[in-house]
Amino acid sequence: METKEIIYKLRTKNGFSQEELAEKIFVTRQAVSRWENGETMPNIDTLKLLSKIFDVSINTLLGSPRELVCQCCGISLDDCNTSREIDGVFNEEYCKWCYADGEYTLDFWRQYGGIDEKEKFEKLKKQLISELNSLLHIINLPKVENLNILPGEFVNLEYTLPNGEKIKFLDDKKTYLGSQIESESGDKCYGIVLNMDFILVCSYEENGENPELVFYKKR
Repeated sequence: METKEIIYKLRTKNGFSQEELAEKIFVTRQAVSRWENGETMPNIDTLKLLSKIFDVSINTLLGSPRELVCQCCGISLDDCNTSREIDGVFNEEYCKWCYADGEYTLDFWRQYGGIDEKEKFEKLKKQLISELNSLLHIINLPKVENLNILPGEFVNLEYTLPNGEKIKFLDDKKTYLGSQIESESGDKCYGIVLNMDFILVCSYEENGENPELVFYKKR
């Protein structure tokens, strides 16, 4: 859809008349009418206000001309997983797991100066990969070659303890470094997750079925 159709759809969905929307964003009713007729476009400051009122990203208001990806972990962004600043405004550079309320959520970003210090971060990853390969001697586990930033919601598997109790070790709202590696036997995958405090290795079958905790160690 074009911007004119999106604004009309969002306005009517929220039950606003053109006059009511105009009042909320400090423009005239005629300005809203011209947007919806495709005669003009809102400027960037007005787009920010519309984004906040309708709770959608500016990219959505513009008809999603760009394919947004998180500049930390690389996952595709939409209005459901895009991060926000303290005032609730969308930050269309990061996902909600890597950046929230004006701060990076990953300990590594905090310690190494944020996204602008990629060289330091890449050096750290190499050190961690070396540490992992010297520490992990698990049968059928190939060497770790790379670590990616992973949202906790995607890697926080539920394990069954010997007493039947089910437990999760991670936090859905945090981000971690990790990797998925297929076992040499090919019948399962290993998941490696770590942060500044711990290293966790698990195994699981296709689609994360039947996860088992293989290794856990505080760093």
